[in-house]
Amino acid sequence: MHRNPDASRIVAVDRALSLLIALGEQEHLTVTDAAQTLDVAPSTAHRILTTLVARGFAVQDTRRRYRAGPALLAPGRMRGTSSLVDRVRPFLEQLFEATQDTCHLVVREGTQVRFLDGIEGTRSLRVGLRIGARMPAAHTSGGKAMLSELSGPERGALKLPPVTGEPEPTASPGQLLGVNRDETEPGVTALGASLGLIDGHHAALTVAAPTALLTAQRTRELSRVLLEVSGAARAAL
Repeated sequence: MHRNPDASRIVAVDRALSLLIALGEQEHLTVTDAAQTLDVAPSTAHRILTTLVARGFAVQDTRRRYRAGPALLAPGRMRGTSSLVDRVRPFLEQLFEATQDTCHLVVREGTQVRFLDGIEGTRSLRVGLRIGARMPAAHTSGGKAMLSELSGPERGALKLPPVTGEPEPTASPGQLLGVNRDETEPGVTALGASLGLIDGHHAALTVAAPTALLTAQRTRELSRVLLEVSGAARAAL
């Protein structure tokens, strides 16, 4: 006796998995896109997407579009970071509210940094989210800020490549500002400040904007806000 494979299929699970595949293949999805993919009502698609967001498999940007989340982009690497994301999230939101530019929480993993959480900017010309992405620490703003806190032996043990553009000293004692101008992506400038060790993870906050929009005055303003928020986060966490 042959059983119909569709007979034991759980429809809700099948729909969720279909959206996970779509999120992995496309840059973003709207509720309408998801409804068309599943051939269901938009309300049904919205409920599934909301569940995926709650579990970290999707994130929603400021234009209400859904993108692949950290649990989908970096399976197996979410272990031990959920508490960190939750604790830093209020400071990430504070940084975003003050700048309206794209902000991220990053952690250092050896010679790399991983983008754990983020909020996309609201300006018409803005930098997209990088949640789940990994980049060389020596070339990213948050990575430079975190590497600057390591001792000479610690940096030597990592066998780091030369750090491009050492962090810049600031008016705040003990704080250094990591700057990435067009290094990891042409036309994008990012500023980063370390949060130190939180829940065993070396973390940093960053803010990024199109290089063309960053006047000297705007750069000073972003630097001031970033250092204020990161300083408050270090003190609280």
